Amino acid sequence: MSLSRKLLAEGLGTTLLLAVVIGSGIMAERLAGGSVAIALLANTLATVGGLYILIEVFGPVSGAHFNPAVSAVMAWRGELPVAALAPYIAVQLVGAMLGAWLAHAMFDMSILQRSTQVRSGTGQWIAEGVATFGLLLVILRAPASRAPAMVAAYIGAAYWFTASTSFANPAAVFGRMFSDSFAGIAPGSAPGFVVAELMGAAVAVGVHRLLSQPAAAPSVVTKETQRV
Repeated sequence: MSLSRKLLAEGLGTTLLLAVVIGSGIMAERLAGGSVAIALLANTLATVGGLYILIEVFGPVSGAHFNPAVSAVMAWRGELPVAALAPYIAVQLVGAMLGAWLAHAMFDMSILQRSTQVRSGTGQWIAEGVATFGLLLVILRAPASRAPAMVAAYIGAAYWFTASTSFANPAAVFGRMFSDSFAGIAPGSAPGFVVAELMGAAVAVGVHRLLSQPAAAPSVVTKETQRV
């Protein structure tokens, strides 16, 4: 598969993912009648379904990372050529921004926006670290045939058990800065989220390695060793 096709898949997949996340947030906020819980539930369900489908569709082409943290880990593991890492991240970031603009266009909103939704504080940062740690651990340890469903299910759960509603993706953080909507994040809050996500991804790699250590070979007692 040529790099250009992989980059097209990553860029298009990330665009659609952010359109799903932001667009469903806009729709949910409009229909929820002021109930944040109902809006978050609708946003969660749309994201879970959309993410599962996008991984299935684009996974055979590019790996369906849609996430710079995932791409960095795959490059470190040798599953993505190091030379492809920067282009992957570039198209993911551009795709995330385009996804925000696409969502705005679909809802007849101003295309160019800047989020004012502050998401900051120790709890939020810990939550993002935990969310990304879990996501990478699932990706690294899930059986290949079950990875799309397991990743989507984990993100759906993390929307509710993390204080940050589980961005778990530096590209998603970048894209959401361009949407002053339910799913947005203020630019000033973005650096803390990204640092926490990268730290969570690094810890996941370490834990995966610990869990994958081969068991020590059992000692074999022979007649010769018994005589010693």
